[in-house]
Amino acid sequence: MSEALSPDIADFTRRDFTFEGKTKPVLCLGDTGPAVIVIHELFGFTPALARLCRWIADAGMRVYAPILLRKPDASNPERIGLGEVLRLCVSREFTMFRAGRSSPVVDWLKPLARSAHDECGGPGVGVIGMCLTGGFALSMAVDPVVLAPILSQPSMPVGRHGALDISAADLEIVRQRTRDEGLTLRGYRFAGDSLSRDEKFVALNQAFGTAFCGTVLPDSAGNPGGTLSEGKPPHSVLTRDLIDAAGQPTRQAVDEIIAHFQAILAA
Repeated sequence: MSEALSPDIADFTRRDFTFEGKTKPVLCLGDTGPAVIVIHELFGFTPALARLCRWIADAGMRVYAPILLRKPDASNPERIGLGEVLRLCVSREFTMFRAGRSSPVVDWLKPLARSAHDECGGPGVGVIGMCLTGGFALSMAVDPVVLAPILSQPSMPVGRHGALDISAADLEIVRQRTRDEGLTLRGYRFAGDSLSRDEKFVALNQAFGTAFCGTVLPDSAGNPGGTLSEGKPPHSVLTRDLIDAAGQPTRQAVDEIIAHFQAILAA
């Protein structure tokens, strides 16, 4: 299925993908190049996420942005109500609180990555997960087509800051890939982030050693109009708390990720 979208994201194309008996919309952008799966945060698809997707597509890649929550357009606000949080907590697709377990929705995302790879070709695909979905990029890396997993402010499981939301079996597969294939993982977070704390990167370092490259940005690098405007430490490195200006650490992080994709996914 393909259909026209609202004018603010008219450059995207919506397609519905069915895997594991479940159908979800995916917003696609870019005509050629290797595939990159961009998985949204808790807020769903937002203008800031559309901007990130455009930067990646402009760099010569084809973006697939699955819609797991909220509406499949850029009208989603960067705030979430209590009712939405409660529904998410009881959802069967997301593992919010339990450590050592991969979220069931990853079983839908992995076939999406394989389908995107079939369509785009090249050696493999890149994946970006953020906040709620940060660990999804790690869990998806059990699939050999995922060559460049990016974990931006990984935050699950809730309240278990030194734990990872991936099953022990999946973790061992990814570790084996780092040893046998040279797979590397990259992570990004703000130093004072209360959701994605230092313990998360410590756990990733313990699991993967030098195969994990974690970048910690100072809180001063956050957008004053983003999370900081609410009196909280910055959180969303690649979207809401990014400052789109030359020399800004958050924009440099995006440029670094794009260069990483270009190097790893080049045919």
